Amino acid sequence: MTHKTYSISDLRDRPEFAADVADRIWNAWWRDDGHELAFIRGLVDENFASTGPRALVAHDGDSFLGTAHLIDNDLESRPQYSPWVAAVWVDEAARKSGIGAALVRAGAEAAFGQGFDTVYLCAKPAKSAFYERLGWQRIEEDVEGLNVFLMKRPA
Repeated sequence: MTHKTYSISDLRDRPEFAADVADRIWNAWWRDDGHELAFIRGLVDENFASTGPRALVAHDGDSFLGTAHLIDNDLESRPQYSPWVAAVWVDEAARKSGIGAALVRAGAEAAFGQGFDTVYLCAKPAKSAFYERLGWQRIEEDVEGLNVFLMKRPA
């Protein structure tokens, strides 16, 4: 299923997608660790605080397609790196249509728009080529099983 038309919005502007965002993040990364969905929903709802993290949603009208987040830190062992594009998720039916790339770009642009010159992300080695194709530079390998990347603000 190809989505030719989609938008990327700040979750604050499309709060009806908060449950979808929490569900996808929970199922992808937190459920198997024994975390409760309500805990993840609480983290997602922090986006509605004026100083909270920044969540982005890709959608086709009222249909949720994916999400990405701009957060302070995604690896406790790397506190010197901030901010991070994290929790990038695209629903399976919408994959391979450019939505993931657009979400990652939008996350980086949000960081640059907040005055940061560098933004980071981490990914499993199997996903590394995807981020490298988008221009992310690998700076560390096998940090807690993940590769770490950075993107510099365009000159």
